[in-house]
Amino acid sequence: MMAYCQAAFLLILLLPLSCSEAGTQKCMPSGRLKGKKPPPGECNEQNDSECCIEGKLYTTYKCSPPVSGHTKAILTLNSFEKGGDGGGPSECDKKYHSDDTPVVALSTGWFNHMKRCHKNITISGNGRKVVAMVVDECDSSKGCDAAHDYQPPCQNNIVDASKAVWKGLQVPVSDWGWMDIVWSDA
Repeated sequence: MMAYCQAAFLLILLLPLSCSEAGTQKCMPSGRLKGKKPPPGECNEQNDSECCIEGKLYTTYKCSPPVSGHTKAILTLNSFEKGGDGGGPSECDKKYHSDDTPVVALSTGWFNHMKRCHKNITISGNGRKVVAMVVDECDSSKGCDAAHDYQPPCQNNIVDASKAVWKGLQVPVSDWGWMDIVWSDA
């Protein structure tokens, strides 16, 4: 009887913790993608972009963390110009954009089937704020193919930004590439 009571007591203590933990995990991985070796010269490594590794398993997502008035994310550097590491033209308008224009690509869930196309977001980091326009998707569900410049899928919490965004946040060039930020719809 004593063991039963202890087990029931532990279950009662753990149950609320499990429920609250489940509530915070709203975006689970959707699968894995096996990396393929890019053909010679086909993966643009500009801005320290990674190329897929043959046989490596990459986690994929069809969702992103919930959006709030201060959504935590990782800011990464991307070129939206023709020939840049962003690959092809932007998803929203099938055009290339100058690195001097504050534009971003959002992870798949935040991109939300193009519903954020040409909408502005406010990015806060380094004690500054910048408004940037969403023009592309940082695909969290696919990668390692020609359409994705032979780069792995994005993480599900990425704001992939042009040089203009990094300049606007006044981040020293030597620190460009990766930074914790918060963002919100503008």
